[in-house]
Amino acid sequence: MRCSHELPPDNHIAKVIDQWAVEIETLTENAIDVQINGAGSLVQASRNAAAVKAGEIECAFSMNSEWTSTLPLMDVTLEPFALRNVEILEKWDESDAAHLLEEKIKETGLTNIAWLFTTWRTAITSKGKFLVKPGDFDGIRIQGLGPISNSSFTAMGAAAVDMSDIEAVEALKQGELDAGLTNVSSALSARYFDVQNHVTILPLLTIFYNGYLNSEWYNGLSEANRQAIQEASDKAALWAIEASEISAAAAPRLLEEEGMRVHIATPAEVEALKNIMRPAFTDAFLKATGIEGAELIELVENIM
Repeated sequence: MRCSHELPPDNHIAKVIDQWAVEIETLTENAIDVQINGAGSLVQASRNAAAVKAGEIECAFSMNSEWTSTLPLMDVTLEPFALRNVEILEKWDESDAAHLLEEKIKETGLTNIAWLFTTWRTAITSKGKFLVKPGDFDGIRIQGLGPISNSSFTAMGAAAVDMSDIEAVEALKQGELDAGLTNVSSALSARYFDVQNHVTILPLLTIFYNGYLNSEWYNGLSEANRQAIQEASDKAALWAIEASEISAAAAPRLLEEEGMRVHIATPAEVEALKNIMRPAFTDAFLKATGIEGAELIELVENIM
């Protein structure tokens, strides 16, 4: 089972994927040999789903933004301040929202087997000052996560440019961006502190890497091996939350040790941002997804 993902080896989710692979091999008594190829070394991130569907590889993990053009419903966890605590993430796997997305993925010829959430804490990095109030974003060039998510920042006068963390750090270094947008753990692992000196942490959006298989290949496995993959995937979902919580809890202090000034957004600051960002996101999301998008947003809101 050849499996591709875009994460660097020291990323905590990459480590969970490695652990997941070992668990599958253990549960199947090595009947399935899982070969993990990270950092885009086997297939570029933008081609992962197409490569799995075509049977070039059997498995991949993709981030929300990689689905935006083919399945925009996957952007639902980028709704501002929706998945705002770990308790919601722990209920995601068995939620109607997750099941709806799994059915939509199945229609593309893929079988979703894992939801690996990075964290519910977002880091907005900047230089010289914190970006906290809606007005702080006016005229700011910020790292983006796709047109639907970007609409939230456009509503505040910012210009969002889609790019990976690695690309964003380089763009910040070259002065092509003013602000970074990532999860709080990646602010550390991707070394945003090398190019920015302020970071605002808030429960803005939730990024996941969902794991999926070629359906024809998966359906050709024995029942025992399919159950082993699902069992390992259920465990990995919990491992990802645990690893993300540990990593995110340590990140603010470690960022300060690297010379960054850290601000944790207050409830009032969150509410001011939410009042502008969420309506803009909802409008863009519904334009891209229609009735199904409206249903999905409601299902997410009902998880708690």
